[in-house]
Amino acid sequence: MSDPGQDEKKAAKHKAAMQKQKTSVDAQIEAADIERGVAVFITGNGKGKSSSAFGMVMRALGYGMKIGVVQFIKGQQLSGEEIYLRDHCPQVEFHQMGTGFTWDTQDREADIAAAKKTWALAKPMLQDDSFDLVVLDELTYMIAYDYLPESEIIEVIGARPREQSVVVTGRGGGKALQDVMDTVSEVKEIKHAYNAGIRARRGVDY
Repeated sequence: MSDPGQDEKKAAKHKAAMQKQKTSVDAQIEAADIERGVAVFITGNGKGKSSSAFGMVMRALGYGMKIGVVQFIKGQQLSGEEIYLRDHCPQVEFHQMGTGFTWDTQDREADIAAAKKTWALAKPMLQDDSFDLVVLDELTYMIAYDYLPESEIIEVIGARPREQSVVVTGRGGGKALQDVMDTVSEVKEIKHAYNAGIRARRGVDY
């Protein structure tokens, strides 16, 4: 049987801790008085970078926002995100590089040409204030493989319309890209089903 006195002490201690936390959170909210779009970079070697970006797409859709999605690297295999957005979300402009992974194509010149063509679709979105959110999925590989000029990517992201938010995903990316972003999150791999011989699952992995 619990001790009523101890229970009251625990409740009072909890209340005091929560009041202290609320005061801290309220002060942080009050201090954040800048209103503009944000640049979010999701990197790391773990699973979930693109999934996180598409979670933000769903969030933006809830507010009726206009969204642009451009996927680099991916594209030979249909994904659930693409199927759903193309069929149900006309306010989302969706483009894929369509070459698949570089280890599949094994053709650097063709990959560079495809990257430039895809960037030519993404760049106008980043200059168009009618887009509330732009997702550049797996863009970091274009920098890492030197398919696209890093300086131009960073300049365009930095010069986008004030109210527009952008999400970049992919491993690596480098310090210059991180410096121009407002939020940088790393997804760390602890364990992955693939390493245990389990195949990618429709609806979970693609």
